Amino acid sequence: MTFTRVQEPRALRARDVGDARHGRTSHARPTSRRLPCETSRVKRTVGVEEEFLLVGDDGQPVARAAEALEASGTDDKGGGTGSLESEFMEEQLETATHPRRELDDLATEIRDGRRRAQEAADTVGARVAALSTSPLPFEGTTVSRLRYLEARAAFGLTAREQLTSGCHVHVAVADDVEGVAVLDRIGPWLSTLLALSTNSPFWQGEDSGYASFRSQVWSRWPTAGPTRAFGTPEAYREAVDGLVATGTILDENMVYFDARLSSRYPTVEIRVADVCLDPDTATLVAALSRGLVETAAREAAQGTPPPELRPEILRTAAWRAGRSGLEDDLVSPLTWRPAPAHDVVGQLVAHVRDALVDAGDLDAVTELLGRVWSGGNGAARQRAWFAASGGDLRAVVEKSVEVTHS
Repeated sequence: MTFTRVQEPRALRARDVGDARHGRTSHARPTSRRLPCETSRVKRTVGVEEEFLLVGDDGQPVARAAEALEASGTDDKGGGTGSLESEFMEEQLETATHPRRELDDLATEIRDGRRRAQEAADTVGARVAALSTSPLPFEGTTVSRLRYLEARAAFGLTAREQLTSGCHVHVAVADDVEGVAVLDRIGPWLSTLLALSTNSPFWQGEDSGYASFRSQVWSRWPTAGPTRAFGTPEAYREAVDGLVATGTILDENMVYFDARLSSRYPTVEIRVADVCLDPDTATLVAALSRGLVETAAREAAQGTPPPELRPEILRTAAWRAGRSGLEDDLVSPLTWRPAPAHDVVGQLVAHVRDALVDAGDLDAVTELLGRVWSGGNGAARQRAWFAASGGDLRAVVEKSVEVTHS
């Protein structure tokens, strides 16, 4: 897919911290402070992880991830970016793009990841659907790995029902100082990203009444949700270590903040979005996420203090976004009062506009948003298909498979 790009002769661009280090191998995170004038002005890399459902011809989730990976010759050992691997449930596959600077390249690789996932599913007679929850009733099958089985035993129904699929966006940061400064500034806007991505209206065979019921299921985990401002990497690390020390979670990888410092990559990982039905929407969420990170980093470099973060308000704004998606009011981060979803999304674009222009992404974001407003996001489209089919959830799954690979 090719987008028309805005050309800026004096684009202020963010740091690149190295494409190779986005891989899923262990590395020491840089912690030294680097000022913008000391680094090259290039666009930040951005990568996307997508989780998908495996479904059969009848639309039901099928527990064939391990078989599909084995039959396709895929090494499911956390193989890094560009990989294909299993997730918490056997009814899921996960893809990961390489870190990309250009939005066109990212859009191509998102589609390529979906194609590779379907090729693996083909080997076991399954199909890949970008559905954040299964419309049809299911009983999830936990992947037979010690850590996952321990989580299933420790967390009961929360783990057993965790057949949900999200979209995680990784945006490069220079170091943990910049990363924490970003986390302290992007929180108010994360619920808007959720609203754009909402793609899970159905749960266990019923309309949940939510645009994103995944966000409701996900919020059951003890560490999920928004966070306070941390101020320093040391305070962030103290918070993570403190959660692990409670003995409630298995390890720091179960710190499920809406946005966090990645333990694998030198990135900020934004984790609020449903997996997007349409690959174009995934590209849109990635572009806006990079814009948020770049805008926050610039504010920090300029000495602009972070906004006051009130987790109880942020949690309520996220609930509102998950409840109605783009179909009703959202909570505006500018006023913390209700406002039409179209206006709040416009406020987000205005907030990150300079970063979008400098990255050459503004025209693409405008185009992709236009498609969402005209065609609806995943939640709206699923409900429209359900109504048009006379209430047939299998038809919803069938149409979702088609759009997943559009």
